[in-house]
Parts: sequence; structure tokens; C-alpha cells
Amino acid sequence: MVKAIIFDLDDTLLWDKKSVKEAFVATCQYAATKRSLDPEALEESVREVARELYASYETYEFTQMIGINPFEGLWGQFLDDNDHFRKMKEIVPTYRKDAWTQGLAKLGIEDQALGEELAERFPEERKKHPFVYEETFRVLDQLKGNYQLLLLTNGSPHLQQTKLDITPELVPYFDHIVISGGFGRGKPDPSIFEHALSLLSLTKDEAIMVGDNLMTDILGASRVGIKSVWINREQKEQGEVEPTYEIEHLEQLLDILKKLNVQNNMA
Repeated sequence: MVKAIIFDLDDTLLWDKKSVKEAFVATCQYAATKRSLDPEALEESVREVARELYASYETYEFTQMIGINPFEGLWGQFLDDNDHFRKMKEIVPTYRKDAWTQGLAKLGIEDQALGEELAERFPEERKKHPFVYEETFRVLDQLKGNYQLLLLTNGSPHLQQTKLDITPELVPYFDHIVISGGFGRGKPDPSIFEHALSLLSLTKDEAIMVGDNLMTDILGASRVGIKSVWINREQKEQGEVEPTYEIEHLEQLLDILKKLNVQNNMA
């Protein structure tokens, strides 16, 4: 009997990729008003530089474990009380400036001042563009009160809380919110899933995990024996990690839950 649903946040309930994309579009279009450049080429260049720089820092292994991607590094403040986050807080101002300045340089534009301006502008644009999938609230409305709901998200507590602050309608739906940076380990580590079950006071058979990432959400759930629902909106190849269920739209989760309840009643 499923009594609780554990939801991932980014690109499951929040459309984070679109938020980042729109922030890049706005920032790069602004850059094009200052210098003669192709905004799309600048975005591609900055994304590439950002990935390379991000992987070069001593914090990279930690960000991989907690689940913080290069583009979150371009706008997060990381004001968390932890040595690793304090180190990130020190690194990110230079990281942002270098990502944008070197991104411009790859297009043949040497302009330190503009790079610094864009580095400051991108976080503001990201905060202005919070996107939630259109079906998110419809689904949560049907689940709330019938199931315990737990939000299990990888990342920096301060950054993930910022995302929730700019979409405040989400928070009241959840009985518990677990952020990997606060817990100390990220998905797919089994311990964070076991922690979620302990908060819910449930066994692995009484919960189901819903997420978009096979290598974090689905792999982690499978490691502790929790049923999983992979939301595959982009029709990606499945690979080696096998979810219990696969859907393309969040509302399909409701049909899965109905079937599970019917099976349980018949058993």
C-alpha cells in the first residue's frame, strides 16, 4: 500500500532547465546591446567554459556528491553553514566573472567589464524566471490529503530554498522537505532515501519515488527497494538503470497510483 510519494524538485515539479535557459537568453540578449555578438553563440560559449571551470575547482567532488550543477554555480550564493559551502561561496564570484569573460573571449571579445556585468546580471535574470510545469499543481492538489508528500532534492540548502521562495505555492503541499546539502549526502546515496523513509515513519514498500533523473532519483530509490516512477518528458534512452514505471507527463502518476491501490485491495 503506497502511503507516501517522494518527489524530486528540479525538472520534475520545477522546470529548472527552462528557467536557466530564459536567464541565459535574457543575459545574452543584453550583451548583444553592448557589443556586436550572436546571443546564442555567447550562451553556448559560456555554458562550455562554465562546465570546464566548474570541474577544475577543489569543490567539484563535493558538488558532484551533493548534486549542484555548473549553472546553479552561476547564480547560487551558497550561504550555508558548512566548510564546503563556505569554500564555494569564496569561489563562485570569480567563477562567474571568468565564465562570462572567457565566454566573451572565445567569441573574440576581450571585455572584462562586460563579463563582470553579465556575471551579476545572470543571477537576477534567473530569479525573475521561475517556471513550474503546468500540471504540477493539478497533480499535487489531487495527492495532498491522500498521501504523505516529501520533497527530496539535491543541492545547496540556501539555493534550493531560494527556488522555493520564488515559487512559494509549492511548499505547503509537503509534509517534509529534505535537501541533500543539509543532510550531508545526495541522491543516489541510499542513506538519504532511508532518512526520507524515517521521516515518513514508513517502510520501503509504502513509498514511491518520482523523479526525472535515472542516475540520482531512480538509481537511489532502487538501491533501497523503493518503487520508482521515471518522468521522461524528453523521451531519453533508458540505459542501465530500470525504473519501476516510466511516464511522459506528471498526470500519468495518478493512474499508476490508482492501479497500485486496486492491486492492494484485491490482494
